[in-house]
Amino acid sequence: MTDSPPARAWRVVLDRIEGDLLEGTLGPGDRLPPERELATTLGVGRSSVREALRVLEVMGLIRTATGSGPTAGAAVAATPQGGLAQLLRLQVAAQGFPIPDVYETRLLLEEWAVAHLAGVDSPDLADAHTALEAMDADGLSVDDFLALDAQFHVRLTEASGNLVVSATMAGLRDTIESYIREGAARIPDWAATGERLRHEHAEILRAIDAGDAETAQRVVRAHITGYYADAGLPDPSDA
Repeated sequence: MTDSPPARAWRVVLDRIEGDLLEGTLGPGDRLPPERELATTLGVGRSSVREALRVLEVMGLIRTATGSGPTAGAAVAATPQGGLAQLLRLQVAAQGFPIPDVYETRLLLEEWAVAHLAGVDSPDLADAHTALEAMDADGLSVDDFLALDAQFHVRLTEASGNLVVSATMAGLRDTIESYIREGAARIPDWAATGERLRHEHAEILRAIDAGDAETAQRVVRAHITGYYADAGLPDPSDA
């Protein structure tokens, strides 16, 4: 499936900001240019800039503040792990990884993460809930839904507190998003599939909250493998 123009536009903004972070042009605490300036510089609409900033905020890379004055607008968030450059470099490298390998790695990482979270007293799942709630927005395009879907999974692994697991998932984000978007073109009833995915996300969070590691692992595996099969993506055994 070819990306729609709005999706291409906000990806331009996203890639530019991530590139600046990787190169060190932007760092924690730095403020991003105003929306109007970014739109003019990159040749996109302000709505595309806002969409990219929303995704970056869900990712935890930036924080935004409304109003006017020196604290308004978007700023790069300080990252407690301090490994942002390494994450982005892995993200660049991951673009050449075979999809079946990325898929199998997701299963390993996410099954471990949800089981671990289920064993933690009062795990902090606020960011995962935020991503899930954003997927309920009216009029959300397939591309935007899938970007948020990828971020839901990244935020789950981040909540586990394991820096290597969360760094690996963050680095694979673009590749994961790419293959789930490619697969969406093969799904005849996207509305039903999107509803099912939201339901499964909620099931994963409920199992974690209940401390049920076995159910959390089973649901997250069924969630990932079910979409992969429905989308007709390559069988890892054939890789």
